[in-house]
Amino acid sequence: MSYANPMRERLRSGGKLLGLWLSTGRPESAEIAALAGYHVVIIDLEHAPGDTDELGHLLRAVQLRGAEPMVRVPWNDQVILKRVLELGARSIMIPMVENRAEAEAAVAACRYPPRGRRGYAAGAIRASNYGFKADYAEHAHEELFLALQVETGAAAARAGEIASVDGCDMVFIGPNDLAGNLGFLERMGEPPVLASIEDAKAKTRAAGKYLGIVPHAGKDATKLAGEGFDFVACGNDVIFLREATRADIAKHAAAYDIKPR
Repeated sequence: MSYANPMRERLRSGGKLLGLWLSTGRPESAEIAALAGYHVVIIDLEHAPGDTDELGHLLRAVQLRGAEPMVRVPWNDQVILKRVLELGARSIMIPMVENRAEAEAAVAACRYPPRGRRGYAAGAIRASNYGFKADYAEHAHEELFLALQVETGAAAARAGEIASVDGCDMVFIGPNDLAGNLGFLERMGEPPVLASIEDAKAKTRAAGKYLGIVPHAGKDATKLAGEGFDFVACGNDVIFLREATRADIAKHAAAYDIKPR
């Protein structure tokens, strides 16, 4: 039985990944994003509504339409990670990882002993096809893809030690929180912010790990791909809906006496 992860397989073959943030928490939105052609749909449990009761439906909606669901958990928490993994998520993003010790804790929480400390219920969980994947516990680590987020100046400076942890597949740089931490909230183009991103990028590359990021400072997904980033999460379903409705209102505002917002 194969335990390959589509994200890792595409990256290993030299491909790049384009992703969409799912903030509505709706299976329909997840399905549309997958049908549209995004490689990855990021189910955001940190900043968006939704919990583990709904996660199984979201995972199915993405997987059945041919994309890979990645779950961003709310925090680097062993219990949260266990529940998300048991529901069948195999690609995980963990926010605010600050150092090697936190990276090691994240990996350990996601792996069964002797490789980690993940609690065991393999025979009765969705991740193992409810026990039909009889060798799931032995091979679960092979399909796991972990992206650890670097979102502060201190974490960016330690990106190399974070990336070097066995089990960390990708360092995902968060320019928005990084800018805020450095004193430039919503000003991601400031030189210290860009310098910190470049520092984290260089240290991650030196450790031999993949790089992820979001568009920032005038750099869109195409430009970032050209700059060597492997995974760019380029859009958000809420923002796309807002901008599409705003454009439609603007188009018809005069005829219907609507004041555009």
